[in-house]
Amino acid sequence: MTRIAIVGGGSWGTALAIVLSRTHERHDISLWVRDESLAAAIRERRVNEIYLPGHEIPEGVNVTHDVREAVERAAVVIGAIPAAYARSVYSAVLPHAPRNAAIVSATKGLEPESHARMSEVVAQVLSAERSPHFAVLSGPSFAAEAAAGQPTAVVIASTDYQLARELQKAFAGPSFRLYTNDDVLGVELAGAMKNVIAIAAGACQGLGLGANSLAALITRGLAEMKRLAQALGAKRNTLSGLAGLGDLVLTCTGALSRNRHVGIELGKGHALAEVLAGMKMVAEGVGTAAALLALAYSAGVELPITEQVTAILRGGKSPQKAIRNIMERSLKRE
Repeated sequence: MTRIAIVGGGSWGTALAIVLSRTHERHDISLWVRDESLAAAIRERRVNEIYLPGHEIPEGVNVTHDVREAVERAAVVIGAIPAAYARSVYSAVLPHAPRNAAIVSATKGLEPESHARMSEVVAQVLSAERSPHFAVLSGPSFAAEAAAGQPTAVVIASTDYQLARELQKAFAGPSFRLYTNDDVLGVELAGAMKNVIAIAAGACQGLGLGANSLAALITRGLAEMKRLAQALGAKRNTLSGLAGLGDLVLTCTGALSRNRHVGIELGKGHALAEVLAGMKMVAEGVGTAAALLALAYSAGVELPITEQVTAILRGGKSPQKAIRNIMERSLKRE
């Protein structure tokens, strides 16, 4: 039996608790929920009515607000938390975890202020004295569909091949398939970048544009993702796999996509503050766009779609003008 602590009681953290309770191997699972009243409500009703309504959490999953209770003796700690809060949460949680625990990030975004990936955040929190056993869980995976038991395929990436294989085996279940990958950088960047492209895809829909526009956006968005990932040292092939193309298609086209929803509402003319105020969950692309653009500038890489999305989010630029600026760029070879 593997003791697994899931840190974060949002939709994905809750879904992972449900999914991992169905794995081929038996696990002792704890779900740490930051909000004490929400933790109590989930324990009583066995449903996370706020973030994942309609999906029962098995009785065997221990739902707690107590950090120490959640992570002590855990062999694996999964962080399913928004990127903007990851550092503070990891700082509170990881000192209570065993020194040899594997840390798995299920976050798809960059820390807004530092532009750091989650692997970098975890390494900084733990310091050089305690080099973490680290992996990334990513890929096309809407929480509600995974929790419902719909077939889902994701990537578990780690520079430690043995760790990736162990986690692959531990997490696999009848409807949850994992592929290993050693390109942590590429998988983390893909998870962050696809959210920004999805905001642009949503804006196209909000403006009433059709399939031509969406196909072009996804294709050029993928090219943009590959350019930056390669410039920063990632493997190009990673961006063509589940963590890249797979998650990009899902997030740009799926009705459950939060980032796409933000884009749709912006395309309809609603203000960003108004859109975000009406959402319970975090759309990572909103906080990640400017961070990605800063990384691109430092690497000398052009990201025209990300640049226009940032202008919409930060500068109040209209989606109509943003699309016109992209279409009027100088003609290039593919």
